[in-house]
Order: sequence, then C-alpha cells, then structure tokens
Amino acid sequence: MGINLEKGSSINLDKQTSGINNLHIGLGWDEHDNNSQVIDCDVSVFMIDENNKIPGDGYFIFYNNLKSSDGSVVHQGDNRTGEGDGDDEVINIDLTKVDSSVVQMIFVVTIHDADKKNQSFSSIKNAFLRIVDLNTSNEICNYQLAEQFSDADSIQIGRMYRDSESWVFEALDQGFQGGLSTLLEMYN
Repeated sequence: MGINLEKGSSINLDKQTSGINNLHIGLGWDEHDNNSQVIDCDVSVFMIDENNKIPGDGYFIFYNNLKSSDGSVVHQGDNRTGEGDGDDEVINIDLTKVDSSVVQMIFVVTIHDADKKNQSFSSIKNAFLRIVDLNTSNEICNYQLAEQFSDADSIQIGRMYRDSESWVFEALDQGFQGGLSTLLEMYN
C-alpha cells in the first residue's frame, strides 16, 4: 500500500523508489447512486514547459491523442462509465523519454458534455489518483479526492514536476467550470 496524500502534499518519487522510471497513473471514480444519467469522466495530461505552456499539440494527451510526441506518455484508452473496481483510466509514463523542455505534467479529469447534460463533480464519489511503479507493481502513493465540487466540471487532480534530477508528485484539488477548453486556454 502506498503513501496516502492529502491536498497540497507532495512526494519525491525517486526517494520512494530509487531509480524509478516507468509509472502507471491510475484514476478512478464512481457515480453517486442517485444519478439518472451516465457520467463520462475523461483523463488528460498537459505536458508543460518553463513558460507554463504546452510546447506543441503532441504534448496534450487525451482520448483523441493517446501518445505524446516524445513517446513518454501513453493514455490507455477511454472508459465511458467508470463501472467496476480499480482504475477506470490509466496513463503510463516512461520518465526517461520525457522531453527535456517539459518541466511538469498536470493531470486533469473532465466530465464529457457536462454542460449539455447539466452534470458536475457533485455526482461523483470515490475519485482517486494513484501512482504505481510499473516494474514492481508496487503502489507508491494514492490521493483520494475529498471535495464534491458542485460547480465544477473539470478538476486538476495532480501534477508531477521536475526537482533537479527527480520527479515530484503534488496532490491538487482545483475545480474549474467550462470543460476541457477552459483548461486548454490556460496552457496554450
């Protein structure tokens, strides 16, 4: 069992598992029992440079662009229901392949067509992000989303950033309204 993180806390991944390079980022959620419509959550990764911008289209990874330009980040596909136990969507990262211009990666969860369906994260429960060492299958850390975000259809759930030769993961809890396009505007 990995380290349980709280909002704003961080963990140096290399200090937890020396020489770690291959990561499994698993994200999951469940719908509240009173939902009448299926909620389709989507996970995306913004690979960000030192100017706090996405350096090119190939550094925004989501269900329509499953692999980063440098080959380091690979989205394993879209889960449209969140049904079942465990990880609902998975992103694998090879830290040795991350382009040197990328200084951080931001993990975002959005609700597909939230505005059309009048949905928000208040209809979601048990949302989490966990990081697993792909080589050993050991969980390094996990983060359970605590807030309900009744006004949000997008959440920045966590970020990884370079700290000298290491990567650090920080648990975030930042809700936004306006879907994926709002977040893209921030980083383009």
